[in-house]
Amino acid sequence: MSADQGASPQGAQPESALLRQIQLGESQVTLLGTAHISRSSAEQVEAELDSLQYEAVAVELCPSRHEALTRPDRLAELDLMQVIRQGKAAMVMANLAMAAYQQRLGEQLGIEPGAEMRMAVNQAERHDLPVILIDREIGVTLNRTARGLSWWRRAVLFSGLIGSLVSREEVSEEDIEHLKEGDVVETTFAEFAHDRGDLYEPLIAERDRYMAAKLREAAAAHPGKAILAVVGAGHLKGIEAHLADRDDPAETLRRLDTVPPKSRWPKLIPWLIVALVLTGFYIGFSRNPDLGWQLVRDWVLINGGLSALGALAAAAHPLTVVTAFLAAPLTSLNPTVGAGMVTAAAELWLRKPRVGDFGRLRQDTTTLRGWWRNRVSRTLLVFLFSTLGSAIGTYVAGFLIYDRLNT
Repeated sequence: MSADQGASPQGAQPESALLRQIQLGESQVTLLGTAHISRSSAEQVEAELDSLQYEAVAVELCPSRHEALTRPDRLAELDLMQVIRQGKAAMVMANLAMAAYQQRLGEQLGIEPGAEMRMAVNQAERHDLPVILIDREIGVTLNRTARGLSWWRRAVLFSGLIGSLVSREEVSEEDIEHLKEGDVVETTFAEFAHDRGDLYEPLIAERDRYMAAKLREAAAAHPGKAILAVVGAGHLKGIEAHLADRDDPAETLRRLDTVPPKSRWPKLIPWLIVALVLTGFYIGFSRNPDLGWQLVRDWVLINGGLSALGALAAAAHPLTVVTAFLAAPLTSLNPTVGAGMVTAAAELWLRKPRVGDFGRLRQDTTTLRGWWRNRVSRTLLVFLFSTLGSAIGTYVAGFLIYDRLNT
């Protein structure tokens, strides 16, 4: 845990240790450290704002998380096919998994996750105070995190999400007070984010700099105003240190909002595989038509079979499973269209999500069974599993073709 999570006899810090007052030019910024799932944190936010000594409220929220907090019904507007076409399915699933983990912890304690942020926003509206969103977009944070990891580390990160869903360990409110990270991302990965530089930097350190830059901009935009900044207590030390930075905050924000470009090699690999497979077919038919057809059968059965198995594992409609079997061998030879895109479209056509599925999405995804029961999350699983099945099938069939040509 971070330095600002020091222990008291009961394991929680006194309230005075979670307040920092910093003079920024003509404005005074008060940093209030909170726990993301904590009744006492929500009460302290309410008490601070009821004191009427503040003229603006900054919260550790990005625009999308602010919208999710203030408009919980926005999931009903989710266009699943557009999400999949834009390559955002994994991001949506990661967000749902992290929110589900937080929801489960909140249910154990009888308090809704993000209550302290909701309290800050509601109190600001009640006292007619401007709300300043200072956190970086969660999508940018996750993208920057993923780009800095090898495929193996990404798998470990994903397994951490899965583990958070599988685990049913009860967590006490005293233990929750130690989760002073203040948001979905860090609470989920708090156990190892602080010990790994490749995770700590984008998940925590970069956001410390980002939020400090946002507060410096806010102080300049609201001269002479008293600003209360509600942030996770784990960010207190970092934000306070970076408030003294002398660089241009706009340039800092631009740099930290930039997602590093993907390497060109991963984009070329699928086309290289297609070229090798087609070359294998050509060589096979050139040697012997029977050998050529054997290679084609291997390709169809392995690629289509594993993709269909993935769709079956996601409890897809029987016709979707058949679609996966037929589509995967063809889509694998055309990297611009993935098998998952075809199977997701088929599943949406055969089992169109109902309004109730969107309404129950956050609750259903708190359990593994719920992911398969809800038509929205199940469609995402169909996309993911059939895509993985086709990807594995491509490599397995490719090696088998190579082996047959060399025997």
